[in-house]
Parts: sequence; structure tokens; C-alpha cells
Amino acid sequence: MKIIITSGVGSGPTPLAAFDAALRSAGVENYNLIPLSSVIPPAAVLERARPETRPSEYGHRLYVVLARQEASAVGEEAWAGLGWTQEEDSGRGLFVELHGPSRRSVDCAIESTLNAMKAGRSYDYGKNESVVVGGVCEGDPICSLVIAIYQSEPWTD
Repeated sequence: MKIIITSGVGSGPTPLAAFDAALRSAGVENYNLIPLSSVIPPAAVLERARPETRPSEYGHRLYVVLARQEASAVGEEAWAGLGWTQEEDSGRGLFVELHGPSRRSVDCAIESTLNAMKAGRSYDYGKNESVVVGGVCEGDPICSLVIAIYQSEPWTD
């Protein structure tokens, strides 16, 4: 199973419009997002890439782990990040999705959260990795997000 990690930052006249702009920036604007908890299944391969979206998938369910942060006041920052760790042999692992008002706060939260989660399990996880994005509100609201995409699925009758 391949899990794609993508990110985006966008702005707009409202926080919801900023979220939509961030989804467009990440390449997932035409899906219905279904949030998952943070477990990476065995044999998963993570790839940092912009997803290939097909017009035929418009409106599909998209199973994701999502980190999202918005800022609406001028000078306020919005940072979002996904961190992860995986066992080298099995590929199983953990995601953490965090957000905050600075890159440093998100980086620190990712590291401490992953370390605590790893300590509470009896698996041989590897090093911690992460993707963190953000920006500063300069007028219109902004939204930063990082998404781990598991799969797209059509609606059935």
C-alpha cells in the first residue's frame, strides 16, 4: 500500500475559503475527506508527492490523516505538520497530526508525541520523520495543511 504525503498553504476571504485554497495547493480539492486515526498499516510505503487526481474521482471519499491550522489576524502564524515512524522490516507505524502558532511548536510537539507513542508500544519503530508547512496571515485568513492520503473510493448505491 502506498500512502502519499502532500501539503498546501492557501489564503482566502474567509477561513473556509483559505482551507479550500490549501486543499487546491495540496491537490485534493475535489474529494470528500474521511479522517483516519494515526496507524500506518504493515507493508505501507510512504511517498512525499503531489497526488495525481483524476476527473473521474470527483466527489470520491478520500481516506486521510490531516493536520490543519488556520490564522485570521494579521501577523498570526498557521503551522501544520505530520510526523511518522515506521518499522523497517514490516512497514507498520504511526502518524501524528499536529498544528500550532509556530514551526518550532509544531516540530517539538511532533517529536515529543511520537516518542511518547513509541514508548507505549512494543514495536521496533525507526527514526521520526515529518513534513511541516506554514505561513503568516498578511490580510486574508490563511490555512496550512499536511495530508497523508491512504486511498480514494467511489460512493456506491
